[in-house]
Amino acid sequence: MPEISRTCVAVYRRRVRASLEQVWENVHDWEHLPWLHSASFSAIDLADSGPWGWRARIELQPATAGALELELVRDKYADRYVARTLAGPGAGTEIWTSLASHGAGETDIEVEFHVPDVAAADADAVGAVFTQLYTRLWDEDEAMMRHRAERMLRCSRPDVAEPDDRELGTLEEVRARVPLIVEFGSRRFRIVADAGELVVHACDCPHMLGPLDHAAVEDGRIRCPWHGYEFELRGGASADGRGLRLRSAPHLLVDPLSKRVRLSSKSL
Repeated sequence: MPEISRTCVAVYRRRVRASLEQVWENVHDWEHLPWLHSASFSAIDLADSGPWGWRARIELQPATAGALELELVRDKYADRYVARTLAGPGAGTEIWTSLASHGAGETDIEVEFHVPDVAAADADAVGAVFTQLYTRLWDEDEAMMRHRAERMLRCSRPDVAEPDDRELGTLEEVRARVPLIVEFGSRRFRIVADAGELVVHACDCPHMLGPLDHAAVEDGRIRCPWHGYEFELRGGASADGRGLRLRSAPHLLVDPLSKRVRLSSKSL
């Protein structure tokens, strides 16, 4: 096979507020691409994965952009990895990313974009496109990693004893405020209206603590924005066959006489 001639069209550098361990977890997490990065990717079909990295077919956004086969390989001897486009748009491109810890909670990132068949006069423009794309991808990744770290820290603390009840106001007042985020014990829950009924669900996805605070309710289900895990709104059971379940929610009770609403750890 003839050697491919590539041009380094740009070098992108930034510091993210996430530990080196978190960044490596993110690098190996192929599953989040079409969900967290839905503006760039629409679907992913994994071919293989392991400690070495992963290889997958990725459909691009918009759909007219086509699909590519991507292989991400981790360097055994250094904190760096390469993403190679094996087929599809940009075939032959290699993107090398080097990582360096900057204290306990920050990581320096350097990304080199090596692209085949680029004329010298076009290198800056091609590099600008890659830099813009990677700025957006790392912005989204950093937000996810920071949220996950915060939620992991919160969940590692001893549970606060759940109260027997928490008053929320009248039924009319609660309906006017939904969707409503509430704390009950040491956990966060959301109250939403679905088919005329008030329903309570946990705010943390059990997969990787993804945020369900703003998840749209569709056909009695909610979906995690990070990895697309779906759950039944009522009861929290898996709705996509992947077997996970939301944390049990407190009961929402309405007094039949006063019409006041409370959350309770006990059913009627």
